Amino acid sequence: MSESRLRYLPLGGLGEVGINMWALEWENQVLVVDAGLMFPQDDMLGIDLVLPDISYLLEGGRKVLGIFLSHGHEDHIGGLPYALKKLNVPVYGTRLTLGLVKPKLKEHRILRESDLREVRVGDAVQLGPFRVETVAVCHSIPDAVALAIETPVGRVIYTSDFKLDPDPPDGHPTDMARFRSLGDDGVLLLLSDSTNAERSGRSGSERDLHAPFERIFGEAPGRIVVANFASNIHRIQHLVRMAVQFDRKVAVVGRSLQTNFKTARELGFLKVPEGLTVQLENADKVPPS
Repeated sequence: MSESRLRYLPLGGLGEVGINMWALEWENQVLVVDAGLMFPQDDMLGIDLVLPDISYLLEGGRKVLGIFLSHGHEDHIGGLPYALKKLNVPVYGTRLTLGLVKPKLKEHRILRESDLREVRVGDAVQLGPFRVETVAVCHSIPDAVALAIETPVGRVIYTSDFKLDPDPPDGHPTDMARFRSLGDDGVLLLLSDSTNAERSGRSGSERDLHAPFERIFGEAPGRIVVANFASNIHRIQHLVRMAVQFDRKVAVVGRSLQTNFKTARELGFLKVPEGLTVQLENADKVPPS
């Protein structure tokens, strides 16, 4: 009988931006992490979306135990509906992450049959030979987690996307104490975010934008138009606070942004006073400043 081996399987996102998805395999039992998508590059004519290749998971009698989601950005959850149409497995994620997933599954008409299981920061879930612990990380979206995965041969750490902001808007910095403890106990494999790792210095804090925003909001004679990633909830919250401070109304434009705004607000991750927002079709009725 051949010796059992732990296999790490990058299914997308390794060395590229987008379609983040990978797996750990032990004796034909597979744990999948994230299921993102990527929007096509300029030379991909006629292609609407790029998805991870999950053909390996469907071959060889492998048993997929579940999919763990690290956070709610498109490059980590956008491909989930397509994966679940072929993989009937439980999906684990934090409250906001699953909240952002549900409209996607509803749009694909698979929400009712999907098995979504909420986890909190610090929870541990046993899936076959894998014990998965969630660790808080700071990112541009709340409720993001890293994963500490215990396997039969050692610990695997997946940082997911993170930034070391000592004073994040939601008051939840990356849990360096837990990472230090996990490192002291020994790590077999570290899978780390490396975005902009080649640049010197450190990432700025969302709070660094407060003074520039105050200047812009204070000096702008008319309407202010802000382009923003739909999933950058911290930035959206910052802009909402500016609108309150300078007695302005907010109109949310774009389907993805409207959906994420609504979801984050309903789940308590976005604090928006009643009466602050106006429908886009009514925006012209609001004074421009």
